Amino acid sequence: MSSTEYWFAGSTEEFTPPELVAQAQAAEDVGFDALGLSDHFGPWFPGGQGSQAWVTLAAIGAATTLPLATGVTPVQHHYHPGVVAQAFAALEALYPGRVTLGVGSGESVNESPFGLDWPSLEVQQARFDAGLEAINRLWDGETVTMDGGWFRLHEAKLFTLPEQRPRMIVSAFGPKAARIAAERGDGLWTLGDPDEAPAVIDAYRAACSDLGKEPGTIVLQSGIAWASSQDAVIEGARKWKPTQLPELYVDDISDQHEMQRRADAVMTDEEFAHEGFIASADLDEHAERIREIEELGADAVCLQLIGSADPMGTIAAYGSTVLPALCD
Repeated sequence: MSSTEYWFAGSTEEFTPPELVAQAQAAEDVGFDALGLSDHFGPWFPGGQGSQAWVTLAAIGAATTLPLATGVTPVQHHYHPGVVAQAFAALEALYPGRVTLGVGSGESVNESPFGLDWPSLEVQQARFDAGLEAINRLWDGETVTMDGGWFRLHEAKLFTLPEQRPRMIVSAFGPKAARIAAERGDGLWTLGDPDEAPAVIDAYRAACSDLGKEPGTIVLQSGIAWASSQDAVIEGARKWKPTQLPELYVDDISDQHEMQRRADAVMTDEEFAHEGFIASADLDEHAERIREIEELGADAVCLQLIGSADPMGTIAAYGSTVLPALCD
């Protein structure tokens, strides 16, 4: 039996809140170990959705029994750290022992619509670190006064605290962010890219060692899409190609049409489907690619449902074929 957990994540960039709740219920029924949502103000592509993740996650919690997570919530500008701390304390009070706050430093697509001048990577990481410090201190019950540069707290405290803190798992794509994850969080969250993930995981583990901490949960993420034909899979999922461009995570690029143009210019549909996310009509390929992600050192593999070809069919196919194969 595999010791790896398999988490299901819904895409707020593509599906409405009722659809996301229904998907989560189906994912619990077929045997996933946890349920999550992406957390984006806007989509990566033209014609997408922008479902509010925290509201939808609360509804999912009421309709299911599994652990819950965001993958990941931006702590950068449009979510003040005090509000993030309060919201996830409330979720933990509603669903004790079930809540994980996955956090990241955001992207221009989330922040620029709020009028933010998108900062340099160095400034992004400094803001992120300060925001996580504030969340942790508030969860610890402190009364916090601090100037985080991009936010302030003045004698702020959480007046309603759950019996235990939510878990915080921190997204990282490089060594500096990996150190922030080691210092501030309870684990590391990164993409299950065999070319990039090993260095990030090594940097995280080294930082934990330097800090005298045991490494926390390592979550590796991939998108998944299935349908009865490969043409249908590609047609439904190819719009997600912008998520594979590293520059969209750090540069000031927020227009959906421009993101799609850039992705189409540098990546074929086949490269996206078989080297980026897992977008295939072949369920054996799904299982094989997920095993490769596990072997990178994942404690949990977060599988985000993408594509419009057959979303509920993808969940059913995982329950009938992929998850049993992984657990053999």
